[in-house]
Amino acid sequence: MSALISIVSPVYKAETIVSELARRIVESISSVTSNFELILVCDGSPDDSWQEIIKACHSDKRIKGINLTRNFGQDYAIEAGISAAQGEWVVVMDCDLQDDPFEIPNLYAKALEGYDIVFALRKERKDSFLKKLSSKAFYSVFNYLTDTKQDSRIGNFGIFHSKVIHCMAQMHDSVRNFTTMIHWTGFSIGYVDISRERRFDGRSAYSLTKLFSYSKDIIVAFSNKPLTLMVKLGFLLSLISFFVGGYYFVQYMRGITDVNGYTSLIVSLWFLAGLIIMFMGVLGLYLGKIFDNTKQRPHFVISEKVNF
Repeated sequence: MSALISIVSPVYKAETIVSELARRIVESISSVTSNFELILVCDGSPDDSWQEIIKACHSDKRIKGINLTRNFGQDYAIEAGISAAQGEWVVVMDCDLQDDPFEIPNLYAKALEGYDIVFALRKERKDSFLKKLSSKAFYSVFNYLTDTKQDSRIGNFGIFHSKVIHCMAQMHDSVRNFTTMIHWTGFSIGYVDISRERRFDGRSAYSLTKLFSYSKDIIVAFSNKPLTLMVKLGFLLSLISFFVGGYYFVQYMRGITDVNGYTSLIVSLWFLAGLIIMFMGVLGLYLGKIFDNTKQRPHFVISEKVNF
């Protein structure tokens, strides 16, 4: 019998998509093997997504459902799914059908060439201009602050060997980012070019505010470069103040004094006070993440399973 393949998809606000998602995935993977499992994880969706998952599970025992007690977030829903996956190979994909399930055989074929990780590379994205721009801007900042080289054309869609999944299971970071953690493992990576379609139905749950908050969390969680930049900026300001102080000392020794400068003094005070508050805020973010890690709380809580 061929190796078991697990497909994991987090589901949120997708009640009109679930049945079509399951149909396409089953049709696609059946062209490769009949030995598969499809795990749909309902991430506390406020609509009837869980009821649709139950219907899909009843129609095919190879489809399995996990219902989380509340909305924990996409990366935590993925973690819930891959922790339950039994396959030698695990496919991860979003539920909105922007990533075509019929690309799964191509990902699997590429993996059999000797790669432990194969990501789908979006050569054409049918997203809005703002979506593309915000994605590129985020990855530019993220790569700089984390000293990594992650491509904005790469999302969660890919296939991963079970040893990669087991390695991820040993990571206990309170903040999860699936793609970043996969890259961190260091296993061999291959790529398959795909076209990214428009969302099948509905709208993305990620607003600009949520994206900013998410970006802030993972940058702090995966990099200490902001702290290094704070030290460099503090050193630079100290150096500037040293030369400015030297300049005024020379002026004083030459008998040149000027009592003017109230405005520049106030501006400098406000500027330095703002920097100090910002530095304290960044330190607070890091302390907060340390505090979260010390709690050792589970990353997700499951309320119900179907077909396990």
